[in-house]
Amino acid sequence: MTQQLQTILVLCVITGFIGMELVTRRYQATVTATADDTKLELFMFLSLIAIGQSLTVLSTDALGTWLAPSYRDALVDLPWWGMVAILLVGDDLTQYLWHRASHSALLWPLHRAHHTARYMSIRVTYRNNFFYYLMMPGLWIAGALTYLGFGPVYAAYGVVKLMVIMGAHCAWRWDEPLYRIRALRPLMWLVERTISTPATHWAHHALTNADGIGHYKGNFGNLLFVWDLLFGTAHITRRYPARVGLQDDLLHGQERWYHQIFYPLLQSNRANSVLRAGGRAYAAAETSPDGPVGHTKP
Repeated sequence: MTQQLQTILVLCVITGFIGMELVTRRYQATVTATADDTKLELFMFLSLIAIGQSLTVLSTDALGTWLAPSYRDALVDLPWWGMVAILLVGDDLTQYLWHRASHSALLWPLHRAHHTARYMSIRVTYRNNFFYYLMMPGLWIAGALTYLGFGPVYAAYGVVKLMVIMGAHCAWRWDEPLYRIRALRPLMWLVERTISTPATHWAHHALTNADGIGHYKGNFGNLLFVWDLLFGTAHITRRYPARVGLQDDLLHGQERWYHQIFYPLLQSNRANSVLRAGGRAYAAAETSPDGPVGHTKP
């Protein structure tokens, strides 16, 4: 019953955001996806559901049954708020750290696909390399916690997190009109420092930092923006970058969808690509005191 309810709620969340992208015409006006974009995003969404999440849950359940059978549902009597607190650390904090690490030279090829979209939309939410999710610590920790009895609470937590992260990527900038309402300023001050919003997350996807809005070396939070505040990676402007994407794709053309998904098994033929053995990220000629302005390398 819990799984069925979660599925219904997830579908409602996705349908709701699709509807708002279309009704506000933000999708029609801003999303300029290529055939490769569509293949990449559709494959990753389906593979995460069918393979990534299923593999982590089934694997941790099998390992738990083999190595610690007496611990199944051992924490089921914890209060729901205690489970949520553990999930915020075990899932959301570790995802913040994984996301931040993925902007290092070593892991950037597994996350680069998420930043190659030249638009923002809920379709970008799970746009990543196939191995990015298989290696994500939070998914494995969540699988272990489910084995320990967090199932129903994790299902509800997952729906809330989905709402936030899809809202942060959505072409419909739900926070924009709220900033203009004087009576809501204290509330929005709190909201933008608690969860990821379009304004803070769009800055993370910005094509450049030169305008003072872009902040692709920060704003890594997924559900909670609190982690960025705590670890000094937050940048809040209440503005949105004029363009998103990667400078090297603009100059050299988009990488093929299968190279973006299956690197290192499939490698790019493009020169100066991180998606090939020995390849290096493109270095922008435009620099600032903080380094390259263009979002071209981790």
